[in-house]
Amino acid sequence: MINPPAHTPRAPRTSRTPRIPTVDLGPWLSGDADARAAIARTVDDALRTAGFLLVTGHGVDPALRDRIRAAAQAFFVLPADVKQAYGAKVGGRGWLGPGAEANGYSEGTETPPDLKESLTFATHEPFDDPVVNAEWYAPNVWPAEVPELRGLCEEYLTRMGELEKQLLCLLGEALGLGADFFSRHMDHPTYGFNINWYPGTEVVGEPQPGQFRIGPHTDFGTVTILDRQAGRGGLQVWTDEGGWEDAPFDPDAFTINIGDLMARWTGDRWRSGRHRVLPPPADAPAEELMSLVYFGECTPGTLVESVPAPVGRVAYEAVDSHVYLREKLDSITVE
Repeated sequence: MINPPAHTPRAPRTSRTPRIPTVDLGPWLSGDADARAAIARTVDDALRTAGFLLVTGHGVDPALRDRIRAAAQAFFVLPADVKQAYGAKVGGRGWLGPGAEANGYSEGTETPPDLKESLTFATHEPFDDPVVNAEWYAPNVWPAEVPELRGLCEEYLTRMGELEKQLLCLLGEALGLGADFFSRHMDHPTYGFNINWYPGTEVVGEPQPGQFRIGPHTDFGTVTILDRQAGRGGLQVWTDEGGWEDAPFDPDAFTINIGDLMARWTGDRWRSGRHRVLPPPADAPAEELMSLVYFGECTPGTLVESVPAPVGRVAYEAVDSHVYLREKLDSITVE
């Protein structure tokens, strides 16, 4: 077990120390104790300051991501009335059309709706409680017009589940609490998966004042695994030192951030990574991007209690993970 980083001071940040570092999982999975301890310290430091990491060495084939994007693109360019047959609510399964979400609402900001469309899927394996099963484990809705999408997404989600468990083991060790501290709550998780399409202004129109592709917010759950594309109207993250900054990009890396539930779990030792996606840029209005976003969650009924001092800083009231998540999802739904 790695000693809790809270017991040792962090090294002062220098101009060469990235606010959002890149972590290679290769040495973590196969390295010696010193290498693993160094990686754990890097992770702890990054999650305390920005809530974000880049992760390489994950072993997920980039060709799989390319094929998902191609299949999803074929769906998103269909006529709206065809897509509407797969219409879903926030947190459901299917198509979220224009105007469905305003993520800035979660911060209490009345923003215009987000400039995006999404295909949203999730786990579908039945749960033993019929009430929980009905709310969180409904069948996925796969578009008949792009039959190849189902197999591609199911393969991808299998890989994301494996990667999430590796990351949660790393996070447990980074706190000095053991590899299974978080991962043991993952026996039957309600992960979610969004394919977010950010078209240009010829589709969404000119952005309104204060309107984003995704408004400023933090994610709600445990760990988010993002496969993104670089763009002028792309991802920005918030750090105390730099304010809003363009997120670093590496085509081989996943962008990782923790959500509100994980921050609460750590007693605010780690911060939920605040971020936004800029609107189509005025000098490149036709820019089009697509992101694959995996939202890691726990098994329903997990009791989330803040890690006590000296690791944690704030002792929050214990919450049921999925009561908490439902409240958060409802907060961003545009009525």
